[in-house]
Amino acid sequence: MTSPTREGVTVAPTADVDDRAEIGAGTRVWHLAQIREDATLGSNCNVGRGAYVGPGVTIGDNAKLQNHALVYEPARLGDGVFVGPAAVLTNDEYPRAVTPDGVLKTGDDWHAVGVTIGDGAAIGARAVCIAPVTVGRWALVAAGAVVTKDVPDFALVVGVPAKRIGWVGRAGRPLTAKGDGIWVCPETGAEYTEKDGLLTES
Repeated sequence: MTSPTREGVTVAPTADVDDRAEIGAGTRVWHLAQIREDATLGSNCNVGRGAYVGPGVTIGDNAKLQNHALVYEPARLGDGVFVGPAAVLTNDEYPRAVTPDGVLKTGDDWHAVGVTIGDGAAIGARAVCIAPVTVGRWALVAAGAVVTKDVPDFALVVGVPAKRIGWVGRAGRPLTAKGDGIWVCPETGAEYTEKDGLLTES
């Protein structure tokens, strides 16, 4: 079903999309997904079944949120970001349901902090990114990982807590060491340079 108020946007009848959300042309929102007020999604995004996008979240163009991905405010996702099934981007550094006095917390009792995901990065299935971490451009967070520290561009991180075990290129494949700090993508042949613990495109 195409939303009559959003030209070029496909919204499933069972999805819940707030009228105050901004959604770019070509974006598709599938069954039981929820997009909250003031969220901004770019063009040609795909929001899977049961996914959640919190108030004020910003997502770039060509992003994919797989089924049941949870993106809590105030997360910022770049262009081409992939968030796998049931992955979670948190927003509370010190989670509690109640105040020290035992009173149920309200929105005024805590300060939301967001996860930032750089262009082209991918978050694997059931991974958890603990706010306020930043995942760099084209990085790859393995399925089930728990990210508690910032992830550099092009890093491959795995485990609990997540640690870097290698580098990946734009194609997502682990890079092969060529020597002298040069890394090569086995799929595209593109070369990358490692210096001082960071990787850049050659």
